[in-house]
Amino acid sequence: MKISTLITLSGLLATGAVQAQTQSPTLYGMIDTGVEAVSNVNGVGTITRMPSTTGIIPSRLGFRGKEDLGGGLSAIYTLEMGFGPDTGASGQGGRLFGRQSTVGFSGDWGAVTLGRQWTMLFWSVLDSDIVGPAVYGLGSLDNYIPNSRIDNSIAYKGKFGNVTVGGTYSLGRDTVNAGPSPAGTNCAGESATDTQACREWSALVKYDTASWGAAVGYDALNGRTPASATDVVLPAGLTSSTKSDTRLLLNGYVKFSNVKLAGGVIRRTNDGSATKPKSDLWYVGASYPLSPAWTIDGTYAKLSYKDVANFDSSLLVVRSLYKMSKRTTLY
Repeated sequence: MKISTLITLSGLLATGAVQAQTQSPTLYGMIDTGVEAVSNVNGVGTITRMPSTTGIIPSRLGFRGKEDLGGGLSAIYTLEMGFGPDTGASGQGGRLFGRQSTVGFSGDWGAVTLGRQWTMLFWSVLDSDIVGPAVYGLGSLDNYIPNSRIDNSIAYKGKFGNVTVGGTYSLGRDTVNAGPSPAGTNCAGESATDTQACREWSALVKYDTASWGAAVGYDALNGRTPASATDVVLPAGLTSSTKSDTRLLLNGYVKFSNVKLAGGVIRRTNDGSATKPKSDLWYVGASYPLSPAWTIDGTYAKLSYKDVANFDSSLLVVRSLYKMSKRTTLY
């Protein structure tokens, strides 16, 4: 068993919205960077480094716009790029707008968008994951969670009172080959010979109040047939469009004054794994403000495989944040 000690020191800077005139693009972004020391690396020693993703949220720069078309209908778009502040390199497998690239319409009925965007797995886990998409978050045990985006997709999401519903469908979930990385899984789809290759679909039902909330989410990824021995499709083992990797998520949260408690479970069924096809990822977390500036939070998560011994993993994260201003935080 490997036990790692993680120490971080970092700063965060978020840009405020810049809006020159009505219906002009909104510029937004965030830079999150730091230094970490990781012990017991490969059972050998300690490494000190500056990771591209650190302790709060991945760095990004984006543009968002909305045009009123009349009658309650608006045209909307989002272009959002991810990058690593340690090197300045583009994230998400080297894409220009790898985090989001969408255009669509919105109204009182919700929004329909087309392009590269989040699946409903992201929106279903958002309020129950206390630590969030940080380097020490749930992605340490399931790297698809912070990378649950899809290419060539159509999405709908709408909120009606306390209820939010949504769904996505992708004709080809990932056009980038980034090697053994969830940022590019080499499954372009849109095939005339195999119409189910690399398809994705997801669904969400969510209920929120001022003091508590709960969500149910589902996400399914199809594979494809490799063209050669060196043609690798991720997740590994999805070597046919009849094979899928699915996740069913149940979670909830409750608030007591400024204290938040949350937890959930993600049931995964992966046809591509012959030895570990089924697993459950359980997680609980809490956030407690010590003062208007100081907050302490944390998460405990456990990944358990069905009918397989000695493969379970656990994760414990404790984090302290100090707000220097509305836009700058140290942790």
